[in-house]
Formats: sequence, C-alpha cells, structure tokens
Amino acid sequence: MKIKYRTRQRARDLRDNLTDGETILWSRLQRKQLHGYRFQRQLPVGHFIADFACRSAKLIIELDGATHSTAEERDADAKRTAYIEAQGWSVIRFWNADVYDNLDGVLNSILMRIQR
Repeated sequence: MKIKYRTRQRARDLRDNLTDGETILWSRLQRKQLHGYRFQRQLPVGHFIADFACRSAKLIIELDGATHSTAEERDADAKRTAYIEAQGWSVIRFWNADVYDNLDGVLNSILMRIQR
C-alpha cells in the first residue's frame, strides 16, 4: 500500500514527540527487549499512524489517553481499528494509565498476544 508523503512526514514528527505513555512503553520495546521481538514507533498504515507495531507478528499496539474517552472518539477508534485489521494487522489497545500503573502487565499482555 502506498503511503502518502504527508502521512510519512507526520509519522516522523510523532516519533520526535512521543507522549509520556509512549515514551515509557517504548523504553521497554525498543532494541528487541521484549523476547527478541522488533517494534517500530509511529508506523503508517494507510492514512493512519499506529503507535507501535511488531511487523513479524502483524500486531499494532495503540495507547489511549484522555482524547479517547467520548463516544465520538471511541467510534473513531473503532473505525481506525477496523481499517487496520482489514489490512491484515491485529490491534491491541491499552490506556495510558495501564502503562503508568502496570507496565509489566502491559508487556505480558503484548507478549501473550504475539505468541498466540
């Protein structure tokens, strides 16, 4: 799938400006720290940009914060997830609070999903 220049540029910008939750999770995913699996940050998938991706497992990890709490935002997230899954990916979502309060649990959930 061809990724537009604008989307690629936005992904680059997002990599330079991770949220606090993304920074914490990335500190444990980068450099194959999670059982040797390689992850990428801010991967374009069509016109969307996924927070994290493990290409070998076809897994997208999304972190949700306060901007994902209204009915409209949840509906937009559901449409985004449906699109990404239609491209052959599996999507797992976590709240930022999960990363702050239970990082090991988040990592275990990711690993279990990959190893399925």
